[in-house]
Amino acid sequence: MTEETHIDARNGANPADAKVELRDTLVIETTDGKKFEFEIVGLVEDDEHHAFAVAYSEAADEFVVTDENGTLLDDDALAQEILDDFFVLAEESAAEDS
Repeated sequence: MTEETHIDARNGANPADAKVELRDTLVIETTDGKKFEFEIVGLVEDDEHHAFAVAYSEAADEFVVTDENGTLLDDDALAQEILDDFFVLAEESAAEDS
């Protein structure tokens, strides 16, 4: 996917202080004008208790990471670290369920 320019909507509203929740939908518009819907599939915290959301788009087949308010992270290394942690937690959870 090309670079994202902004988040267009979150379930019809986007107040600045609202926190994303599981199953919220983010609409991200790329620099070439395409829009993709991303569903919040995970909420995680780092060691300093900063909250992040992991979102997935079926159409784009891609994950993105946002802060707790739904703003895309600018730091690619941090976003990848959060995704890696999310995948480990998801695998552990799946193993416990089986």
